[in-house]
Amino acid sequence: MKKFMSLLLVGIMMLSLVACGKSGGGKGELNVGVFYYTYSDTYISSVRTALDNALTEAGIKFQNYDGNSNQTTQNEQIDTAIAQGTNLLIVNIVTSGSVDASQAIVDKASAAGIPVIFFNRAVESDEDEGKVLGSYDKCAFVGTDAPEAGHMQGKMVGQYVVDNFDAIDLNGDGKISYAMFMGQLGNVEAIYRTQYGVEDADAVITAAGKPALEYFDASNTDKYQVDQDGNWSATAANNYMTTNLSQYNESAGNMIELVICNNDGMAEGVISALNDKGYNLGDGNCTTIPVFGVDATDAAKQLIADGKMTGTIKQDAEGMANGIAYLAKNIQAGKDLMADTDSFNISEKVSNKIYIPYATYTGE
Repeated sequence: MKKFMSLLLVGIMMLSLVACGKSGGGKGELNVGVFYYTYSDTYISSVRTALDNALTEAGIKFQNYDGNSNQTTQNEQIDTAIAQGTNLLIVNIVTSGSVDASQAIVDKASAAGIPVIFFNRAVESDEDEGKVLGSYDKCAFVGTDAPEAGHMQGKMVGQYVVDNFDAIDLNGDGKISYAMFMGQLGNVEAIYRTQYGVEDADAVITAAGKPALEYFDASNTDKYQVDQDGNWSATAANNYMTTNLSQYNESAGNMIELVICNNDGMAEGVISALNDKGYNLGDGNCTTIPVFGVDATDAAKQLIADGKMTGTIKQDAEGMANGIAYLAKNIQAGKDLMADTDSFNISEKVSNKIYIPYATYTGE
């Protein structure tokens, strides 16, 4: 009997040790849900690949969800994940810049007592900056400083025009006719890229004594064409550009001479349409219309290397993924979400907002 009791006591102690090990801050404790606005976005796909790798290397269990550009779908996915035991939300919100949409997700996380990390797509407008992110102490954002890409793209475009004005001016009228492709209405990144991509270019061009850029279609007072589905897609840009070229072309003397895109996916679509008309073939024997994007995706880098695309602004997918994973590892280790983040570029206005810097890319 004594022997039996001794064995029973040892068994109980071993079970206790196992239970203690599970309740500590060890790897594998987290059950993370990663919610993407859509898998079809090329840049987001690159973030997903990088984040998958970073979380796997950290020994963190995770599950990815495709919101398919539908906020209701994403909300339902979050509800289901929380009900199934997810204890950290990583969210690439569908409805970018909407306080109502982002606050609803924060409220879900707060009710469950779990942290939430937003990334890439703005959770609030500039006017409401800090309203959502400041409403919950287990909340953070990892993304970019929205105006920065537009400013950098505009300066890159402007300098290129100054350096190559006569070559770009195909009809010799002393002006550069441009097209602008916008990714999504209401999206903060898209708004600033559309605005500053032209404003900053004009500032550089006019400072050099050249006339400002002229939008190719005088009847379009918006001075952009937007993906109505909000997917920043190559297909939308290709359809627009194909239609544009049927009316605005060299034979008519009004060719679009420069193209600015909010992202590289749309730039790809534009280049495909130009290729179909014999432009931007990269063979050195045809006319190349300068096309600029944002993201520095692998596909865009290859187009630049092939001489079919002029430049882009690098949005660092791996840097963003690593920033997200860093915060996730803080939670994994039992630390505060924003612990030990002094080395990151933190917003001056919102203390739980991490910016991943952009960089120009014209080939390596």
